[in-house]
Amino acid sequence: MPNRPHRRRTALLSSALVLTVAASLSACSDSGTDEPGSQNGSTPAGGLASQKLDWSKCPAPDDTQGGGTAPSPLPGGTAWQCATMKAPLDWDAPDGDTLDLALVRARSSAKNEDQRIGSLIFNFGGPGGSGVSTLPAFGDTYETLRGRYDLVSFDPRGVGRSAPVTCLDDTQLDDFFQADSTPDDAAERADLMKRTQQFNAACEKNSGKVLPQVTTTDAARDMDLMRQVLGDEKLYYMGISYGTELGGVYAHLFPEKVGRAVFDAVVDPTQDAEQGSLGQAKGFQLALDNYAEACTATTEECPVGSDPADVKKRIADLLASLDKKPLPADGDRELTQAAALNGIAQSLYSEDFWEYLTQGLEDAYDGDGRILLALSDSMTGRNQDGTYSNLQAANIAINCADDKPRYTEADVREKLPEFRKASPVFGDFLAWGLLSCTDWPVAGAAEHPDVSAEGSAPIVVIGNTGDPATPYEGARQMARALGKGVGVEITYKGQGHGAYDSGNACVRKAVDGYLLDGTVPKNGTVCS
Repeated sequence: MPNRPHRRRTALLSSALVLTVAASLSACSDSGTDEPGSQNGSTPAGGLASQKLDWSKCPAPDDTQGGGTAPSPLPGGTAWQCATMKAPLDWDAPDGDTLDLALVRARSSAKNEDQRIGSLIFNFGGPGGSGVSTLPAFGDTYETLRGRYDLVSFDPRGVGRSAPVTCLDDTQLDDFFQADSTPDDAAERADLMKRTQQFNAACEKNSGKVLPQVTTTDAARDMDLMRQVLGDEKLYYMGISYGTELGGVYAHLFPEKVGRAVFDAVVDPTQDAEQGSLGQAKGFQLALDNYAEACTATTEECPVGSDPADVKKRIADLLASLDKKPLPADGDRELTQAAALNGIAQSLYSEDFWEYLTQGLEDAYDGDGRILLALSDSMTGRNQDGTYSNLQAANIAINCADDKPRYTEADVREKLPEFRKASPVFGDFLAWGLLSCTDWPVAGAAEHPDVSAEGSAPIVVIGNTGDPATPYEGARQMARALGKGVGVEITYKGQGHGAYDSGNACVRKAVDGYLLDGTVPKNGTVCS
């Protein structure tokens, strides 16, 4: 089963070459929603809304969260604090069993309570990314916002330290992610189907109790409980990538509880899983085209091709050769075609990573697959010590709980020409990824999420014209789906996944002005 790119996550990427960069990524998920909440706009949760959180020093992230060291204090000495919040396991039975959700925060730097607005909750996407490990890694990016907010994030249910979904063990995952993800004949197709079934059966065996309870609707209800427990009358929110879908579902369920919200790297809520994957094929191909243009136009001699067409041909030739014979990489590990596809996709999430793609390709042409494999490890959630975060398990579990369609081998074979037309490099990869939820033990909720949010406060929606994982068109569709007077669209003419983290002054001014001062940007604002 191919690893579909994530809507967004952050990880540390390393190789034997001491290559370390911050990585941002995501995939296709659609969620079903139920009817809006109770008349007062809050989710019934028994007595859980009155629980008190025990904030304390944060431990180091565990393997499920990506590993690493405990978060360092922010500039000025503010320490990160962690806590757990109890939420109903089944929101249809709020007085029943509970699960623990892991939270992280940095207190506001406001000098008095009148300056403090409340808690700004972040979701960085995936689905499956750990907010508890990601927010501290990006703390400096949001320091201005801390002037009026406590910065808060969490591991959504099924993720990290929040009742994590587990499937295969680390050794099995090594084999799983190296295996052929673009079958060429009947035997390879049968092997792909077998691996999909084995993975899904392992998820059911190890996490069957939680699998029905990890929909985006469940996570949105958790956020409303979080809002109440944190003491806020309204939800202040920044959602990135899949986090925009989560925010849209929240706005649909609780429109009157939306305070100030920003959606960045926006998921198209009108698409089903097939349409979303096809959109990503086009998006990643566009990013690869832009990379090839930049390499051959801005360097005296691009080391991976003489012109854009040559760059892409050499990449296609490399992938074809890896399908027959992998390259040596790190220790006894090899760079397979599947790993190279993951590594190339990972490098397109940020223009800052293009130099690593160039070096990785140059090395691969010389017979060394280490850099591309390191990039692939970042995509798949493999830690330096060989353990895996539960990013992939949670990603698939949430996608499959949300997505109603179940595709067959025949479906994919029928759709392959369209996917190949959209992307000669990524088309097969993303088309076969549609089988991820085949034989999944839990039925999917809906074709696509309902994000209509009549009565909500304005929500700023930012689309990046060069975004590979959440193509630019999704921002306009989200703004329209939220409803008239709710979605406020901003266009960022840039590269990579997302806009605010790019540091673009125009984007920062618009977002900070809204979140800090309540100044709604002009709809249709363009930043470049």
